Amino acid sequence: MESRRERLVASAREKSGGLLLAVTIAAAAVFLSEHYGAPQMLFALLIGMAFNFLATEEKTAVGIDFSARTVLRVGVALLGIRLSAADILGHGWVPVAAIVVFVASTIVAGLVISRLAGRSIDFGLLTGGAVAICGASAALAITSVLSPEKRSERDTLFTVVAVTTLSTLAMVLYPVLFKSLGLDDNQTGFLIGATVHDVAQVVGAGYSVSDVAGDMATLTKLQRVALLPIVLLVILAFNRGRGGEKGTVGLPWFLVGFVILMGINSLGVVPGVVRDVLSDTSRWLLVMAIAALGVKTSLKEMFAVGPRQAMIVVGETVFLLVLALGFVLAVM
Repeated sequence: MESRRERLVASAREKSGGLLLAVTIAAAAVFLSEHYGAPQMLFALLIGMAFNFLATEEKTAVGIDFSARTVLRVGVALLGIRLSAADILGHGWVPVAAIVVFVASTIVAGLVISRLAGRSIDFGLLTGGAVAICGASAALAITSVLSPEKRSERDTLFTVVAVTTLSTLAMVLYPVLFKSLGLDDNQTGFLIGATVHDVAQVVGAGYSVSDVAGDMATLTKLQRVALLPIVLLVILAFNRGRGGEKGTVGLPWFLVGFVILMGINSLGVVPGVVRDVLSDTSRWLLVMAIAALGVKTSLKEMFAVGPRQAMIVVGETVFLLVLALGFVLAVM
């Protein structure tokens, strides 16, 4: 009879080819990002698509599936180490309350726009959540909690491409727009953090204005990211309410891990070097996951979603921008 150790060795060997492919693509994406300045997620996605022919190969298929699911969830769990309660409440309750309203309203707008465009509620949840919270990372996390029968890897890849592209454009255009409106650095930083999708682009846009704007943008963005576990819980409950998976609604292990790590980090007991290592590990695992998703999706399938779907994400992005800008002009 095969021992447990032998089974583990066999499983590791079965996954090794796909894992190596995902790691290689992730490394290439990070290298290109560091040297040419474009988002890592986008590079990983595009390079992964070039290897779509390996998605069904016996030596790589299992490892690619493992990277797109389990590796993804570990990466999402480790995101929690970046956050703390002090980050969330650092500038008082009014900005925090505003961020909660922005996130909730953008997700609801995503549901409405998606239905008006003839797409499903789940597509609205996916795109609205990605726009509202933290771009590609949020899209991957939301995909993880959608019911299997409602989950579409093509929709996930489309969402990652759309929010990453729009986030990159926003990184360049938003600082110019906010300056033209006569906003100060504090207001500009808040708006950048409240409206740009991906964390890296928030940091880039904020510090391109000033250190004050960069600090405010980063803090505001972390407040949006901190709402990710709450949104995932709401989606789980929402799916159950629509007759989704039966039985008790348990918390996904990666969501529990996210909250625990955020709580531990809030206590201030995590050494800076450990936090940096875990944060970098999270980033690497998420780049690996998006690389694997890219391998599993062909370019032809990617563009099959059409321009209508692109307009959904654009509509959500514009909605969030107008909402946040209105708040700043009226309150800050």
